[in-house]
Amino acid sequence: MHGGRAVHRIGQSAPFCAPPPFSGHRLDTVIVLHGLWFPAAIVGPLCRRLGALGLNAVAFGYPTVRRDLDHNARALAAFAACMPGDRLHFVGHSLGGLVLLRMLAMAVPRRLGRVVLLGSPCVESRVLDVLSRCAAGRAVLGAGLAQWRRTPVRSVPAGLAVAGIAGNRAWGMGRLVVRLEPPHDGVVCVAETRLPGLSDHLTLAVTHSGMLFSGVVARQAGAFLLRGRFDRGGEAP
Repeated sequence: MHGGRAVHRIGQSAPFCAPPPFSGHRLDTVIVLHGLWFPAAIVGPLCRRLGALGLNAVAFGYPTVRRDLDHNARALAAFAACMPGDRLHFVGHSLGGLVLLRMLAMAVPRRLGRVVLLGSPCVESRVLDVLSRCAAGRAVLGAGLAQWRRTPVRSVPAGLAVAGIAGNRAWGMGRLVVRLEPPHDGVVCVAETRLPGLSDHLTLAVTHSGMLFSGVVARQAGAFLLRGRFDRGGEAP
């Protein structure tokens, strides 16, 4: 027990809320992925906010540096298959979004609902390009981003509901690596998040890491997961 609530663990993965008891109503589960160098616990605030919207929010933890996208995508698919729910949604922050796209390109999970990518450099990445030029930079980026640079997913698989949220508050470590073309979130440029085939795209006044702690990001992600579109009347942070 943790704080009076059961916390289950499967490998590196840790749900932040136990599945609710069966009530006869449809259960929507959302699996939330963190980004590079972060642990699963970093998405706790986002999971709790999504939970308040009626979603059964669960964090999926994975090795962001040691393992490549294919390994983590297979682990995610296996984890998702064990989750309860009539529909399975996904939210991925940064590298987590790239893991999601790799999983969708490999095989579409049964019960798939909708997907939201948060600040994921889907199209390209100036920071990734610069860091990849030296051994120290490649060590920081890890196997997953190296694989993405070699073999990216170039568009959303046909027929899937995938949306992207980008930030335009320019504060982050990426600015120390390379001059980023505005607007950007301090690490990823807005243009780098516009993957062809997205069902919807939204830019909010948040930083790259700040997305995980933003109430408006959680509300907008929840709006797309539950209704298939962002709330254009609620973009203020």
